[in-house]
Amino acid sequence: MSQDSRGRPAPGKQPSPGPRRIGALRIGRVAGVPVYVNLSWFVVALLIAYLLTPVLQEAVPELGRWSFVAGLAFAVLLYGSVLVHEISHVLMAKRFGLPVRAITVQFLGGVSEIEREPETPWREFAVAVVGPLTSLGIGAAAGAATYYGDGPILVELAGTQLAVANLLVGVFNLLPGLPLDGGRILRAGVWAISRRAYVGSMVAGWAGRVLAIGVLLVPWVWQDPENPWLWFVWSLLIAMFLWAGSSQALAVAKIRRKLPALRARELARRGIPVPGDVPLSEAIRLAEEAGAGAIVVVDGDGRPTALVNEAAVLATPEQRRPWISVGDVARRLERGLILDAGLSGEDLVRAMGGTPATEYLLIEGDGSIYGVLSSRDVDGAFSRA
Repeated sequence: MSQDSRGRPAPGKQPSPGPRRIGALRIGRVAGVPVYVNLSWFVVALLIAYLLTPVLQEAVPELGRWSFVAGLAFAVLLYGSVLVHEISHVLMAKRFGLPVRAITVQFLGGVSEIEREPETPWREFAVAVVGPLTSLGIGAAAGAATYYGDGPILVELAGTQLAVANLLVGVFNLLPGLPLDGGRILRAGVWAISRRAYVGSMVAGWAGRVLAIGVLLVPWVWQDPENPWLWFVWSLLIAMFLWAGSSQALAVAKIRRKLPALRARELARRGIPVPGDVPLSEAIRLAEEAGAGAIVVVDGDGRPTALVNEAAVLATPEQRRPWISVGDVARRLERGLILDAGLSGEDLVRAMGGTPATEYLLIEGDGSIYGVLSSRDVDGAFSRA
C-alpha cells in the first residue's frame, strides 16, 4: 500500500538515501528508491512455512523435511509479489513527480513512503489504485498459468497459493478505509466532490476505523477450527494496524485543515536593512524607530547577507549590546532561508521544512525584499487557526 509521510509535509526535493534504519535490512534499490525488509518479516516467513509444511507433506510426501524449506521459498515468492505491488505505487508516484523516500516490506505487507500528497484527486486515485490492480493482475496470471499449465505438483501448488494470496491482497487493499489503498481511492472521490482534500481524509479516516472494528469482529463470526488462536491474533494485528493508520490520517487531516490560514505575506514582519558592523544596540534603536520587527544584515551594495536571530538578541544582556556587532547575532542567508512572499498553506510549511530556522527572508518575484517571516509567528497563527 502507498503511504504519505505524516506530520509536517516534507520539502519538495528528491529524497536522499536516508539514514540506516533500525530493525530493517536494505536489500537494494528500485527506480532510485531504497528497498528495506523489516525484521518482522522473517517472523511471518517462518509462520507461513510452519503452516504450509503439513499441506506440502500431504501433497508431495517425497519432500520430507524439505517441506519447511519449500514453505519458506513460497513466503519469499509471496512477498516478492507484495514488493511488485509497492513498486507499482512508486513508479506511478514518480511519474507525477512525487518524491519517494523508501519501500519497506514488513509482516503485514509493504509500505511505499511517498513524501508528499498528489496535487489532484485524479493523481491520488491513480497512485492508489495501481497497487491493488497489480496484485489482482499477478493473482490472475498465476491462476491462469496454474490452470492451463502442466507442471510438477509442487509448482502447481505454489501457483495456486500465489494466485489466492494475491487476489486476497488485491481485494483487501481495495476496502474503502485508510490506510489501505481503497481508503485513498475513497479519499480521492470525496476530495473531487467536496474540492477539499482534508474532507476526503476525514471521511476515509473514519471509514478506516469502521473497518478496524469489522476486522476485529471477523473471528467471532467466521472461525477457523484448525487454528482458532492464529485467526484471532491475526485479526487483532490487522485491526490494530488499521486503527493506528486511520487515526494518524485523521490527525493529519486536522492539521491540513488549518494550513490555508498560513500566508507568508500576512505574517511577515517589516525588516530594516543594517550593515553587519553596526553595534547591536544601534540596530535595535533603528528598528524601533522604524517600527520594524526584524533586522536584515546587508553588504556595502545593500544586498541582504544575513538575518538577525531574535533569540540571540534576547539572550544578549543589554549592557553588552553596544559592544557586539549586529553581524555576530545573525545567521548567514542560505538558499533555503530565502522564500517567496506569495507562499501559503502547505507550500509554505514545506518550504520552511526544507531548511529549519527561526527567521526567513521573504522576497517578491522581482527579487526585492518584502519582509522577514518568523517561525514563531507561523506557529502562533497555526495555533489560532
